[in-house]
Amino acid sequence: MSDKKELAMNYFREGYSCAQAVLLAFCQETGLTREQAAMLAAPFGGGMGRLREVCGAFSAALMVMGILEGVAAPDDEQAKADQYAQVQRWAKTFEEQNGSIICRELLRDVPTTQGSVPQARTEEYYAQRPCMAIVGRAAEMIETFLKERN
Repeated sequence: MSDKKELAMNYFREGYSCAQAVLLAFCQETGLTREQAAMLAAPFGGGMGRLREVCGAFSAALMVMGILEGVAAPDDEQAKADQYAQVQRWAKTFEEQNGSIICRELLRDVPTTQGSVPQARTEEYYAQRPCMAIVGRAAEMIETFLKERN
């Protein structure tokens, strides 16, 4: 198991959301402090505030991409197109590995509660969800990206 995969999975096990766990694993690369990473990613957990939309682990992977190679110039159309193509490649890879980039589709067989209150992190919680493995795969995807860019 890669160091980043293990680190991200450990953060998730500690109680951080899927998005926080992935972004926290890459603080050294992004230059974010742990507090900054946790705060930035916090709203994206549970598929964006438990709305079960885009998976938080995938969202955090895109945050890492943006911090490292984001497009800052509003008129650089080629850079935007290249970035969007990279996002689409990552989405395809993520979907191939996990089945979807949408949280509710990833959790389709898991009983979940509605509302804004997160469920208690129990052994049953971790055993029922694919989230731990998804967090790990998102970290591996970022690691592959980092190796390819160097």
